[in-house]
Amino acid sequence: MSTLRDKVIFISGSSRGIGREVAIRCARDGAKVIITGKTAEPHAKLPGTIHSVAEEVVQAGGQALAIQLDVRDERAIQDAVAQAATHFGGIDILVNNASAISLTPTLETPARRLDLMWDVNMRATFLLSQACIPHLQRAANPHILTFSPPLNFDAKWFAPHLAYSMSKFGMSLCTLGLAREFAAKGADGKGIAVNCLWPRTTIATAAIEFNFPEAILRASRKPAIMADAAYQILTQPYAAATGQYFLDEDVLRGAGVSDFEKYAVSPGTPLFGDLFLG
Repeated sequence: MSTLRDKVIFISGSSRGIGREVAIRCARDGAKVIITGKTAEPHAKLPGTIHSVAEEVVQAGGQALAIQLDVRDERAIQDAVAQAATHFGGIDILVNNASAISLTPTLETPARRLDLMWDVNMRATFLLSQACIPHLQRAANPHILTFSPPLNFDAKWFAPHLAYSMSKFGMSLCTLGLAREFAAKGADGKGIAVNCLWPRTTIATAAIEFNFPEAILRASRKPAIMADAAYQILTQPYAAATGQYFLDEDVLRGAGVSDFEKYAVSPGTPLFGDLFLG
């Protein structure tokens, strides 16, 4: 397995939570990380800014470029990707982490909330991938990794929160199509590895804190498990796997990890399974 030293990694929504954890994990290898998000100044309720995470990346041993980015803005996406590629001389990896959530039924989902989830989830994943692909095609080991669930069209995953489910499965459909369109051939045949990663349990992020009871937060795992699983995927040769829907725990078990208590928010507490699984 290779390392991420000197790899240029563009991460959407990386001012806190899973995105921040992925940035720091990559930095420990000496990666060059583009930190993006809307939060450039401290938020009243949420910790972290793009600049504080950039500092953490440097402290962890990497290089950082902080770019304030609203992923709903097509031109801003294009400008951010161009700035990142110019600053670091290219882009090797795109991590589509930015996501919006509203677990509301159809009659309680206003258009503005539907638009937010569609724009931040599916649309941004598509547009960020589109903007990065020309740079990824010139990279030695290119990857696109999107944090969205395995495709499953059972109605039980749509009925309780149709708008959110459509937006998240839309991200997964991007992986399905891009993986085939830019098939990773290997052996100088070029291509891009395009995969998804999803947690087996809920992850202790602001999304869980504000949308679920406190008991579920305590029954969650820390964002580090997603970062460690992402690292395993991103350090594999690009031709090793594409079009796959990985689960964090499965990836780490395959890498020889057996102790998962270190990831638990409350060790010993029964874990709460994440949405779209089972």
